[in-house]
Amino acid sequence: MLLLVGLGNPGSKYDNNRHNIGFMAADSIARRHNFSAPRQRFQAETFEGRLGTEKCLILKPQTFMNLSGQAVGEAMRYFKLSPEDIVVFHDELDIPAGKLKFKTSGGHAGHNGLRSIDQHIGKDYHRVRMGIGHPGDKNQVTGHVLGDFSKEDQEWLKPVLDAVAEAAPKLVDGGAAFLNAVGLKLKPPAPKKSPAPKKSPGSDKSDQQN
Repeated sequence: MLLLVGLGNPGSKYDNNRHNIGFMAADSIARRHNFSAPRQRFQAETFEGRLGTEKCLILKPQTFMNLSGQAVGEAMRYFKLSPEDIVVFHDELDIPAGKLKFKTSGGHAGHNGLRSIDQHIGKDYHRVRMGIGHPGDKNQVTGHVLGDFSKEDQEWLKPVLDAVAEAAPKLVDGGAAFLNAVGLKLKPPAPKKSPAPKKSPGSDKSDQQN
């Protein structure tokens, strides 16, 4: 079983915050793969379904970001999962907007949602780091993270969320397979050109008149 966790803050006023891109990813995956209607359990909003042949639970903690680990820990213990069965989708300041990276274990880099999860289940879970870009000034970080996505952001945000949703079944095969599927969705390979027809002998000679 796979547990997918989207991080964010509950409440409509946070819906379009950059900090809520994890929630957005979770919702996109649930819609794309026809997961169940949301259910309140484990201090979270949950959706049940399958990704390929793998049973999957999508979890959106409703405890606010700083306490996200409570919900993740409850769900992990209930289903007798290990951290290796968990993939967390979260915003990442230090990655350019619209870019993704996949990471297993490691530090929380000041992200309060990850810090809370570390406290409840340890660090050996997987993370999909979803770039929201850095404002360039550390004094503007809080406003940037808790601010809404701009109109310009929509140009990359929807395609990225669509690609993440379509590629989600590849998470079963690991981070590299997932990122490769996302990349192919965002930048499909150019169609191969048909070979030029062969010229018949003498076809390249100019007509001559006497």
